[in-house]
Amino acid sequence: MNATLFRILKKAAGAVLLLSIMTCMCGCEKLSKNNEVSATIFAMDTYMAFEAYGDHAKEAVADASEEIRRLENLFSTNIESSDVAKINAAGGGDVSDETAELVEASLDFYEKTDGAYDITVYPIVRAWGFTTGSYRVPEDTEIRLLLPLVGSHKMHLERHRISFDKKGMMIDLGTIAKGYTSQRLALLFRSKGIESALINLGGNVQAVGYKPDGTPWRVAIQKPDKDAPDTDYIGILSCHDCAVTTAGGYERYFEEGGKIYRHIFDPRTGYPVDNDLKSVSVVAKDGITADGYDTALYVMGKEKAIDFWKSHADLFDIILVDGSDTIYISEPIAKDFSTDLKTEVLATP
Repeated sequence: MNATLFRILKKAAGAVLLLSIMTCMCGCEKLSKNNEVSATIFAMDTYMAFEAYGDHAKEAVADASEEIRRLENLFSTNIESSDVAKINAAGGGDVSDETAELVEASLDFYEKTDGAYDITVYPIVRAWGFTTGSYRVPEDTEIRLLLPLVGSHKMHLERHRISFDKKGMMIDLGTIAKGYTSQRLALLFRSKGIESALINLGGNVQAVGYKPDGTPWRVAIQKPDKDAPDTDYIGILSCHDCAVTTAGGYERYFEEGGKIYRHIFDPRTGYPVDNDLKSVSVVAKDGITADGYDTALYVMGKEKAIDFWKSHADLFDIILVDGSDTIYISEPIAKDFSTDLKTEVLATP
């Protein structure tokens, strides 16, 4: 089906922007007078930036860059030698400790969200062209034929071996890999004695400790509109020892026949999500929790997302933006969030 109007927007900074200027954009490293080392690299299909403070910051940042590359070589669907690519090509097989850990976490999110989070939606995503850039709207009959390949309950993990119930099933860990990686980097920094660091993996932010001056880190949540510049944001969250991730359909999309099709799919229908939410930000102690739930809550829609948070308020907090640009924020972090937009505070149950 030929597109009458095509457009793709892929923001390098992702859905969450840091209130700092990236001074290096090519894997370079910068050392300042106050024992700060910062670096940026391009990996996992996005720009990543991190800064660390302390006597061992230079070593920690160098190790962090190597760790990102190592994990990318395990999780990427586009690297033929990766665990994920080999599993998809062979229809199953053995994987590394890290891949098994991430698949296990994904299965847990699948169960807890009643299927709203599902890494087996990859065949659907491919059919729509989001993996290749050849965007198209599949016929309904094609989607119906692919839907039986979706469903994490048809995937099995036994120690390090993955198997599928149906031939043609595939996985994509992209909705959780950056959160997992940011968490690994935070642990790496801590192991090097770094007590102050900020990690931004294409919008997946992980703050280690406080800023060197003892104040909280400040993270800006990007304005979730397809034409908004990367520098536009809806508000600023102050936090420490936290992970902040955002899911939103404005990050990547194409337009055909006057209709916009976004890159986040409802795995139960095989179609892009089209509901009353513009974006979902999740704030948690660790990157896996934040990255795992933001996509699922976006799929659920506003009311179900709020209800889900109320049942899991001990695990994470939320910042939702709906179609009227009203912000819904959970009570525990409301005092740490500044914005000029209309805001409704969600009381802790």
